[in-house]
Amino acid sequence: MQRIKKGDQIEVVAGKDVGERGEVLSVLPKEDRVVVQGVNLLKKHQKARQAGRQQVPAQIVEFNGAIHLSNVMLVCPSCGKAVRVGFRTRDDEYKVRVCRKCNADIE
Repeated sequence: MQRIKKGDQIEVVAGKDVGERGEVLSVLPKEDRVVVQGVNLLKKHQKARQAGRQQVPAQIVEFNGAIHLSNVMLVCPSCGKAVRVGFRTRDDEYKVRVCRKCNADIE
C-alpha cells in the first residue's frame, strides 16, 4: 500500500518550493516521484508546427514537473499538519493509513 496516493493533500519539505501545499495529480511509483498541482512548475519552449490543416504558433508551455517522494509529506485531513504515515489493520481485516500525530485514519 502506498503512503501517498492521487488526490491527497501534501506539503513540500525540501527543495525550491519548501512550504507549498498542493493536491497530488499523479504518482509515479517506479521512479519514486509525484506530480503536484502548482508545485515545481516548469516551462517548455515549443516551435511552431503544422497540426493537420491548422498552424500551431510557437509558444511557451508551463506544466507541473515531478518531485521526489522524499521531499513531500502528507497533510493529515483531521489535524491539518504535515505528518508521517503509518499503517494499521482494522477489525474487519482492512489495512488503512494512519496519521502518526493524531492517530486518525486517513481516507
